[in-house]
Order: sequence, then C-alpha cells, then structure tokens
Amino acid sequence: MKEAFTLCKINYSHWRGNKRILVSFLLGAVLCFLLTEKIMAFAKEKDTVMMVMEPFIWSFEDGQSIMLSSLILILLFADMPFLDGSVPYYLIRINRRQWLTGQLMYVISATLLYLGYIFAITGLLCMRRAFPGNMWSETAARLGYTDAGEVLAVPAVIHAMEMSRPYKCALIIVGLMLGYTLMSVLLMFVVNMWKGQLVAVLSVAGLHLFGILLKPNWITALFDLNVAQQKVAQLVCGWLSPIRQATFHCHNFGYDSLPRMWHSFVFFGVLSVLLIGLLYWSIRKYNFYFVGGEELT
Repeated sequence: MKEAFTLCKINYSHWRGNKRILVSFLLGAVLCFLLTEKIMAFAKEKDTVMMVMEPFIWSFEDGQSIMLSSLILILLFADMPFLDGSVPYYLIRINRRQWLTGQLMYVISATLLYLGYIFAITGLLCMRRAFPGNMWSETAARLGYTDAGEVLAVPAVIHAMEMSRPYKCALIIVGLMLGYTLMSVLLMFVVNMWKGQLVAVLSVAGLHLFGILLKPNWITALFDLNVAQQKVAQLVCGWLSPIRQATFHCHNFGYDSLPRMWHSFVFFGVLSVLLIGLLYWSIRKYNFYFVGGEELT
C-alpha cells in the first residue's frame, strides 16, 4: 500500500500548472453558480433565509445537474490512467497490481475531492442568507408547497422534506453522485485500457446519453402509451437508467415500486466492483512500452 500511495501522490503532482485541472474546477464553480442563482434570487425577492445545505440539495436533486457535474469530472480524468512512457520504469520497482491500486486510490480520492468542492461552493454562494440548523427553511416550504418550485424548475420535492432532514438528504445525494460518477470514471478507465482514450470518452458520453434518453415522458410521447403502460415505463426507466438511480426524487418514498435508496447504492457498488475486477484482470494482459519502443509484458 505504501508504493500505491506514493504513486497516487505522483498522479496529483500532475495537477501542478495543469490548465485542464484549473478549467475543470472553474467549470464546477460556474455550474454551481448557474444552478443556485435562481434560488438565491428567489430568497432575496421573498426576503427569506435558507438552510445552508438546501441549495446543494435542490441543485443536484436533478438528473441533468448530476450528468453535467459528471461530464466536468470526466474532463478532470481525461488523461487517466497516465499510460505514458514513465509507466514501465515504475513497473521495474513495483508490480502491476500495486500500480493499478495507486491509480484507483487516485480516482476515488479525486472524485471525493471534487464532490467536496462542489458541496462547499454551493454553501459559500448562499452563506449570506443561510443558517446551519438541521431543519427545512421557509424558502424550502415556499418552493415545495406552492407552485414556485415548478415555476423556477427547482426540484424541491415534498417527499424529501417530509421523509428526511437537510443534512441526511444532502449526504444521500452526495453518496448517489459519488456512486454514479465513480462508476462513470471506472468505465472510462476500463475502456481506455482496452480501446484507447477517444473510445473511452465516447463510451462514457454514451452512458450519459442513455440515461438522459431513458425518460418516462419521452417514451410515453414516442409510443403513445396509456396510463397503465406509463406506470410500467416509469418503473422500467427508474430501475434501468443510471442517472435516475442517482437522482434523489426518482426513488421509492412509499408510494410506488421504484428503487429504494439502498437499491441504488447496491446498484452502483456492484457495478463499480465489477469494473475494478475487470481492471485487475486487464492489467495482467496489458502491454506497456518504453519511450524507445521496447515492449514490457
């Protein structure tokens, strides 16, 4: 583990002076500002305050916001798994499993760092009108129990306010985002080792596109479904779409047969473990090359 941790630190050293890393975090901040701007404007207009976690909950309780955040994360990991000419020299001192463990440590820690950054930015943007108490605010009540939430397209779902407290709700959303983004990055990692960087990026883009297109209202409009068929389509989309699995309000709150929260955590956990297993299997057959072109098998 010491060698793997050292390799993880070396990967972080690539961030120094890297404009792509800077752009990734700047885009994350811009995304947070765009998602919270209308919420802050609404609170200012109504002269109400918010619980500090509420802007994060409302901003990332929507599947499209999670997808956009994940796309920025893919930019952060665009050069993974650092298959450059220095890798064979590392493998003289460490074995392949240690090298891959270091890469996985980097992926998981950087994903947590990025989500923590998103979490902090949303809190900082609203801190002037926010309080830390673990209770829903008047702003949340107005958005959830009136038509203001629909007008502003803010997913302040009543079920979330009735079934949980803000800190618990925010932690669940962070967990769902972590599961979805980690699965996406691991998929890109696997495909990169098999088919190269371009195919890896396209595969993750295809995963996001599949999740976006698998929407009940789109399927209903496309196939002209009746009411009974619409319920079946909603269940199928809720269970099969990774983005809907990562979206808080697309879960079972005791009113339907949609996935429960623990179903989604198991869903992302099993897929991530399978992808990690594929990585350890693939590294055994991957051929590394020295800069001069000599193959290291």
